[in-house]
Amino acid sequence: MFALRSAEPADLPAISALDARLTGEAKAAYWQGMLQQYAGGPPSRHFLVAETPNGQVAGFIVGEVRAWEFGQPAAGWVFAIQVDPKLRLKGAGSALFQALCGKFREQGVRRVRTLVDRKDNLILSFFRAQGMTAGPSLQLDKDLQ
Repeated sequence: MFALRSAEPADLPAISALDARLTGEAKAAYWQGMLQQYAGGPPSRHFLVAETPNGQVAGFIVGEVRAWEFGQPAAGWVFAIQVDPKLRLKGAGSALFQALCGKFREQGVRRVRTLVDRKDNLILSFFRAQGMTAGPSLQLDKDLQ
């Protein structure tokens, strides 16, 4: 039902609009920078979109292979994933996640990681359904205000 492909600069309006609809914040400049860095960037960076048969962007995922931060060997990191709510439960998110994991495997990576807000039950449920569990690291924060 969905065609997966690398994101292109022409996808910026659709990506930015989808993210704004889901997060309540317009971040066009942020997504333009992400497209510049990840779409067509180094082979360790990936920005994929899922497209409906009529050409509508149904969702997107952004990730990168990173190594030796915090003493950890290379791992694939998922930085962002969004799927149009009307198209959820139709496989777009899972297809995007599996495609990104495939890209990571091609680069010899054996682990995938991400960070999520522990209160975001929707994304937690999604990643758990993909087989992800709590990892070996613990995020620590400090408010600087």
